[in-house]
Amino acid sequence: MRTYERLFIDGDWVLPEEPSRLDVVSPHSTEIVGTAPNAGKADVARAVGAARRAFDDGEWPQLAPAERAAHLKALAAAYEARVAEMGTLITEEMGSPLSFSHAVQAYAPVLLINSFVDIANEFPWEQGRSGMLGETVVRREPVGVVAAIVPWNTPQLTALTKLVPALLSGCTVVLKPAPQTPLDGLLLGEIIDGIGLPKGVVNIVTGGREAGEELVTHPGVDKVAFTGSTDAGRRIAALCGANLKRVTLELGGKSAAIILDDADLSATVEGLRMASFMNSGQTCIAQTRILASRNNYAAVVEAIADLAASLRVGDPMDAQTEVGPLVSQQQQRRVQEYIDLGQDEGARIAAGGSAMPCGLERGWYVRPTVFANADNGMRIAQEEIFGPVLTVIPFSDSEDAVRIANASRYGLAGSVWTGDVEQGMDIARRIRVGSFGINQYALDFVAPGGGFKDSGIGREGGREGFEAFVEPKSILAKEQAQ
Repeated sequence: MRTYERLFIDGDWVLPEEPSRLDVVSPHSTEIVGTAPNAGKADVARAVGAARRAFDDGEWPQLAPAERAAHLKALAAAYEARVAEMGTLITEEMGSPLSFSHAVQAYAPVLLINSFVDIANEFPWEQGRSGMLGETVVRREPVGVVAAIVPWNTPQLTALTKLVPALLSGCTVVLKPAPQTPLDGLLLGEIIDGIGLPKGVVNIVTGGREAGEELVTHPGVDKVAFTGSTDAGRRIAALCGANLKRVTLELGGKSAAIILDDADLSATVEGLRMASFMNSGQTCIAQTRILASRNNYAAVVEAIADLAASLRVGDPMDAQTEVGPLVSQQQQRRVQEYIDLGQDEGARIAAGGSAMPCGLERGWYVRPTVFANADNGMRIAQEEIFGPVLTVIPFSDSEDAVRIANASRYGLAGSVWTGDVEQGMDIARRIRVGSFGINQYALDFVAPGGGFKDSGIGREGGREGFEAFVEPKSILAKEQAQ
């Protein structure tokens, strides 16, 4: 049981204005494993005020980029020392399998911090340009106070994807974790508290939707960086648009994995083990639409169904578990409703279904499920389910596969699996998504991620990740005549 009584504001741990609490419930045991403050409007205002003072009157925006980078290197070292604690805590909070939590939820953020520091050292903070009127200096200056609002599925990775480039750019930040996973956010506060950042540069408030809306609409916030559902993203975009507030949105996905006839099916299936089922299917980039040619459709369905049936489902604290529980009972019910819907739409369950996995008597589990005989127009093929559910859709040829992959309101990620990398590259160029893999799906920290269409606005990661937190300023100088 981990209990936090205070919020991290202005370099100090402060009691919230109201006694309201967030209970964190284990999705495996269904028991309370921790509590955190449920911040109200006054707490958000206090955090924004601290960030505003630190930006307007503090030293942080005025430091040289190399000085800010030194602080972030210290953060990486301090974070690495607590990777095991962080990974275990995230598993307790939201049920991510422990092996995934340690490798991706907790250790990948260390790599991300160091990668951003390396990029910052090469970033053109000031750049000279010769033009008709002489020499112009183009400066990239911090956008100001950033509100970073992050989801529960990969809480640390999404938080640091925003926090680190914002800080390296000279911004100050108010971070709001999801109400399902407040504990790891406050543990991050402990780590930050230990590296000696100036007061108010990072503030962490835990709370629900009311706190998030207060943060988005607060006049002291210059920029909102959000990861979450498309519906929530639309609301945030509307609120930011009313005040011309800068915003980046990383939203939902319904990514297609195209399996061509020349693909090594065994290697493809092994690659989809992670690409489709990582984090128990609770990732926006999961490859959940499996596109198989009609020539090889039956073999692909059988192979994907065998994969789903082979996955070890159970206690997320067991290092051998590959699929854990879903984050909440509400999410479990939602996924089960989609499984029922798929059958009503005429798709056939080739593996899994809604029954509780054998041997599990409690917890919010859903068996890894594969639908066959599916059409891309079905709701199970068009709507983000956010669970371990795949839909196998037939295509006639590569042109048809591209058409089906693009026939989605989302455009976040995708992949193609083929023995011909050049053919894969040709297909990659025609799919309207923010990131794409050939014979894999992964996104390197040096590269930008984000989405087309309903998958969001803007990019995070890589050099482009800094552009979201800076404003360009052009300075043209002229000598005065003597």
